[in-house]
Amino acid sequence: MPRPAIELADIFRQSGFARKHPLPRQQSRTIDAIMACRTPALGSHVDECGQCGQTRISYNSCRNRHCPKCQSLARAQWLAARRAELLPAEYFHVVFTLPEQIARLAFYNRKAVYDILFRATAETLLTIARDPRHLGADIGFFTILHTWGQNLHFHPHLHCVVPGGGFSPDQSRWIACRPGFFLPVRVLSRLFRRLFLASLEDAFEQDHLEFPGEIEGLRERQAFLDYLASVANVEWVVYAKPPFGGPAHVLEYLGRYTHRVALSNDRLLSIDSGQVSFRFKDYRVAGREKHKVMTLPEDEFIRRFLTHLLPPGFQKIRFHGFLAHRRRKDGLALCRYLLQTPAQELLPQPADYQELYAAVTGRSLRRCSACGAEAMTCVRITPPARYQVDTS
Repeated sequence: MPRPAIELADIFRQSGFARKHPLPRQQSRTIDAIMACRTPALGSHVDECGQCGQTRISYNSCRNRHCPKCQSLARAQWLAARRAELLPAEYFHVVFTLPEQIARLAFYNRKAVYDILFRATAETLLTIARDPRHLGADIGFFTILHTWGQNLHFHPHLHCVVPGGGFSPDQSRWIACRPGFFLPVRVLSRLFRRLFLASLEDAFEQDHLEFPGEIEGLRERQAFLDYLASVANVEWVVYAKPPFGGPAHVLEYLGRYTHRVALSNDRLLSIDSGQVSFRFKDYRVAGREKHKVMTLPEDEFIRRFLTHLLPPGFQKIRFHGFLAHRRRKDGLALCRYLLQTPAQELLPQPADYQELYAAVTGRSLRRCSACGAEAMTCVRITPPARYQVDTS
């Protein structure tokens, strides 16, 4: 795949943003990692063809999870593991979005509010699915956190991928949802709103929230409660997308969602006179008109990108119900028994980086570009410079 004409690393280098602005440690190290990715700073290895003697230098990756160049292999490994968990059922995609007022709190309290978002979403889906008025089943699903819109504004929302059914309370049968319909979104929205606001109030009472800058006035208890009341009677957006075409389409779709970063290099168009232009989709507009170009000053572009760095060690993909880690093995075995389907085999696990790269890209790193022989082998490794990579 050819290198994009412009990369995020180029913008960081040209702007000198980290030199001009004091940054938290994680942001500074992330910028350093992205700039160093696949450069001599991280070391390299030299491959040589055993047939014709052609040599190739490959620079190492930073492996930072916010780097747009370092997600393909991690995504392939994750999807390979998920393939064994697919069930012969209809799959649904449900999105839970925070209203703008709550997003303001989340901006200054990311870990606390993101955790509440995961918990409230999971409890909402599990509770409504268990209700015999709706599905009456124990379900399993996983959730993926995204914090951005296409224009890089802060927009926290959770993507949920759910099999359309679950097992009965006595675990004696599989209960499937109605074709094309999972759960009523209005019911989901209202329970989600209630659970989320209750947890947010608990976090306030336990002093787990901070109120700097523009939200300093919410430090007072009554002001905070009044603020929550202002969003307690408005509809929160819970959106159920059309069901997937089948289990095979789930992996194809998830490949575009699981390890995505706020902005990929292929969306960047230019950097000129301190202005960065990139492509985005305006979903408020239909048809081709939704494809637009946005131009921002370098510093504003970088500021927006940095707002989407996750707290160190934060898990952005989580599993719930019968797919939760402690229940997954037994839960999937029960589901397959009730659905009378055999366990699927895992995708063959590549033995090394080169095999994994070939599985992801369809191109072999062992193939010589000069003679075409599968004879490239590593003959020399160059260690990285004095540089520490933060992969958080």
